Amino acid sequence: MVGITVRVNGEVRQTRARTVDELAREMTDAPQTLLIERNQAALHRSEWPMTGLSEGDVIEVLKVSAGG
Repeated sequence: MVGITVRVNGEVRQTRARTVDELAREMTDAPQTLLIERNQAALHRSEWPMTGLSEGDVIEVLKVSAGG
């Protein structure tokens, strides 16, 4: 399978991920720490496996951290 091109946090990225969940797992070993928006729509984590990626999608990713 040939990958697609998406924009993640403003940077062009090639990926073979087919869903937001797969992309999150490509990006980190701890996807539970991420908040993700696809094409200006915030996604609940339960939506990630069902949300497909398409050529040219714009993804914004925030990493949540806690501590003092």
